[in-house]
Amino acid sequence: MNGLLASLGVSNPVLAAPMAGGPTIPAMVAAATRAGSLGFLAGGYKTAEELAAQIGSLRGSTPVFGVNLFAPNPVPVDRDAYHRYAVAIQVEADQYGLDLTSISPLEDDDQWHAKVDLLRADPVAVVSFTFGIPDPSVIRDLHRAGSLLVQTVTTPEEARLAASSGVDALAVQGFGAGGHYGTLTPDHLPVPVALPDLVRQVRHVVALPLVAAGGLANRVDVAAVLQAGADAAMVGTVLLRTDESGASDPYKSALGEGGDRQTLVTRAFSGRPARALPNLFTARYDAIAPEGYPAIHHLTTPLRRAAAAAGDSDRINLWAGTGHASAQEGSAEKTLSRLAEAL
Repeated sequence: MNGLLASLGVSNPVLAAPMAGGPTIPAMVAAATRAGSLGFLAGGYKTAEELAAQIGSLRGSTPVFGVNLFAPNPVPVDRDAYHRYAVAIQVEADQYGLDLTSISPLEDDDQWHAKVDLLRADPVAVVSFTFGIPDPSVIRDLHRAGSLLVQTVTTPEEARLAASSGVDALAVQGFGAGGHYGTLTPDHLPVPVALPDLVRQVRHVVALPLVAAGGLANRVDVAAVLQAGADAAMVGTVLLRTDESGASDPYKSALGEGGDRQTLVTRAFSGRPARALPNLFTARYDAIAPEGYPAIHHLTTPLRRAAAAAGDSDRINLWAGTGHASAQEGSAEKTLSRLAEAL
């Protein structure tokens, strides 16, 4: 990856992760560039038109950046379980005048094909994939467009599979990562492994450049994964409270008050495992949340939006990695530069 980063003009090996749902906005990607790093727009949950607008807003000032897409790997929801869950969480929606029980299960692909078409026609320097491995035709076409391709993996077995697909590098996501776990098999999670150890395991089975991600909070953490064999590191949670973060005010406030609170892995908000700070919603519904992505994500979206607008941190997803206590206010540029000092 060092060679690849150098070819892109990137000198800082601490990259800015794509955080879908609002936190990663063009300003954060631009701040990463100012730090000598590489930032990724989060394509997830945006329409192709919205993503195109964000790409266009960066073209003049930020010539080198990446885009992350959610590759289709659906977890079909059981319809009866879905409707039981909708009835259970309706009590939370009542506070905002919402009727979740009338929302039918939506099993969409996040406009995958439209977004791939966009990146074929309007290429970016790097495209990364999470949740699934794209078809060979997509990898071939994006390569022809001139993009470097990065696949998210969470185990050595996934790394072997991704390497055989023809991508250029792997993002090795550890169990401490905030937000959705990028596993290819969300119905069962592997035994947690310390990120440096996971990097060593993956390095043993593939020769591709590696980007380590998940729970990185400080220079010691970053140095440890680089020493273990990663070519670069990627951080997300530590950027959530920065000036350039698009995270909502209640989200930022909850992170600031998180202290030493332990995170948990929950399906309560999306039907797919994701690491978050606990709140009232996870306390009430984590144990009964069904599998089902993206159907459960779409079911809870109206409630989360209304709660965020009302400043209600108890009914929004507080995605956070295990290093959340290190998330500080200030410039994202300074945060990325500080994490790369003395490397």
